[in-house]
Amino acid sequence: MACFNSIVINAPIDEVWAKMKDFHDFSWAPNVITKCEIVGDKKGTEIGAKRILNDVFHETLTGLDSSEHHFQYSIDDGPSPVSKNDVKNYRSDVYLIPVTSENKTFIKWASSWESALNNEETTDFCNPIYAAVLNDLAKQF
Repeated sequence: MACFNSIVINAPIDEVWAKMKDFHDFSWAPNVITKCEIVGDKKGTEIGAKRILNDVFHETLTGLDSSEHHFQYSIDDGPSPVSKNDVKNYRSDVYLIPVTSENKTFIKWASSWESALNNEETTDFCNPIYAAVLNDLAKQF
């Protein structure tokens, strides 16, 4: 199953990317992410960087392409319905795309996973979190 969220940010892509590209820095979403614990010694721009968000979401950076303004990560464990017992292969792709006519940035946040659970439950759990994170980001500009 999957979920999809998007937003248009009133700032050029390079400014938005500068805020989002460090996997260990979630300061741009202070109303949603209250704690970002770095796990291991990899920098937030290195593939394999790990973090724990709000003491419950264990995530790994699995892809980063600054030239394409794209990053990818996995959720390795978390609360139900995204725990490692509930879902497998949870992957999120975040794409920043310039809206050149207006000097703005379109963000596409797409996630997919495999689950034996009712996938609607997982989608209903994840969508409000991603929407809140994106709305927090928009307030930074």
